[in-house]
Amino acid sequence: MKTHLLRPSASAAFLLAAPTLLAADAAAPVSWHAQSLAGAVVNMVIFAVIGIVIALVGYKVFDQCTPGDLTKEIVENKNVAAAIIGAAVILGVCIIVAAAMVG
Repeated sequence: MKTHLLRPSASAAFLLAAPTLLAADAAAPVSWHAQSLAGAVVNMVIFAVIGIVIALVGYKVFDQCTPGDLTKEIVENKNVAAAIIGAAVILGVCIIVAAAMVG
């Protein structure tokens, strides 16, 4: 009679343990973190290019949203105040991009 009660509990324990046993055999998830120096350099270059492009797009969007041409004021009229505003916009966008990349 005792073996009759033991079979269902043993099979239930096996069924409950099966997902855990199968999870141990699964491959580790692939990470985007670099595993070598070359991979780190490639990731750095990719992030740098993306960051520079986003900073330039942010500057152009700011320039379109403000009256006048900020680039013309900086380059042709040598307006220092406009250059400081442009630099502040680029730095602000870069801080946001860096915070987004760090996570």
